[in-house]
Amino acid sequence: MSRTPRQTSRARQAAARRLPLAAGAAAIALLLSAGPALAHVEVTSDKQQAGAENATISFDAEAESDSAGITGLRVVLPEGVAPADVTYGEGPAGWKFKATDDGYTVGGPAVKVGESAKYSVVVKQLPDAGDLAFKTLQTYGDGHTDRWIELDENSEHPAPHLKLRAAVAGSEGSDAQSGPSASESGVASQPPAGSSPSPGAAQKDENGLPTGAWLGIAAAVLVLAGAGYTLRSRYGRRA
Repeated sequence: MSRTPRQTSRARQAAARRLPLAAGAAAIALLLSAGPALAHVEVTSDKQQAGAENATISFDAEAESDSAGITGLRVVLPEGVAPADVTYGEGPAGWKFKATDDGYTVGGPAVKVGESAKYSVVVKQLPDAGDLAFKTLQTYGDGHTDRWIELDENSEHPAPHLKLRAAVAGSEGSDAQSGPSASESGVASQPPAGSSPSPGAAQKDENGLPTGAWLGIAAAVLVLAGAGYTLRSRYGRRA
């Protein structure tokens, strides 16, 4: 039995209404399946001027895992800050601080699942620099590691950056650094066998998604939405 013109028009209108819904569902599915690493490590200081002495630097390592707590962090210090010039401030209960060749580690019993790991260190003197990057490896109780080591602040896994104001002219910090860097002292930056991997080389986390992929997803959503609107308008005019 053939359809009447009115039935055909209604069928077209129903199809036009379903298309935008399908496009939206597809876009949501793409976003959910992408699963990027949204957490990060934030850094602040009670003194934000280059050359400042006895600066307390605080870190807030946000939890990314919903199944395991954070057990430790390994940090590579920026140039101009020597491991010997860094002391532990405070942190989660039971956590310990240990200096390494190029930075330090801090860790202990896992914090509660879903909670950030907050701790602080005291730096003898901030270097004469405007931007300090603290490459960080964040380890969980299940062995997973987040690598916040990329220097580009707009990357998927940026290292925490501390911005400093220029040193006061004639201050000690503007003339000399607090100590030799790892490269100047000749100390190898690679950790001994069996220790945590070095944050020195950028690696892509399996949970991350390149920025280009997000742009592609956004473009696909716009195309699908536009197609749905066009078809719906066309069917409406034919009706």
